[in-house]
Amino acid sequence: MSAITIRPEGARDQSAIYSLTKDAFADMPFSDGDEQDLVDRLRADGDLALSLVAEDAERVVGHIAFSRVAISDGSADWYGLGPVSVLPECQRQGIGSRLIQRGIADLRERGARGIVLLGDPAYYSRFGFGHDPALTYPGPPPQYFQRLVIDGSPPKGVVSYPPAFG
Repeated sequence: MSAITIRPEGARDQSAIYSLTKDAFADMPFSDGDEQDLVDRLRADGDLALSLVAEDAERVVGHIAFSRVAISDGSADWYGLGPVSVLPECQRQGIGSRLIQRGIADLRERGARGIVLLGDPAYYSRFGFGHDPALTYPGPPPQYFQRLVIDGSPPKGVVSYPPAFG
């Protein structure tokens, strides 16, 4: 594989992001099959706060989306990570990890207080994410809802994602 560059999404990337997200989640047992539409809805609603792509010399091979979230205790400047997508033939090469690391760094520079996500604790713990029973997201098993505090105290309450998440 050639060198990977990570950069902010541009208008010309939207169809590539749609296709790669659809392909990345096609065989995932936990997927509901609309992750590619979710990214488009976030973008259309103005809720895509940070969108990064990973590209090699030929094409976009990965994408990560961040959107603002609301927390019932009023904590501000918190973001939701997801989805993160890598083309199936490029997975397990560190592209997703690089996208996550860059996203965390970019949000830190913007003054974010923290990030939440729904995902595999074994994977996301390597980036500093962990379950906090004081911060909840109704529905999925609680241990899969995790947070990363970037600055300040951990929030307490219920997290709400933008309407695009349904």
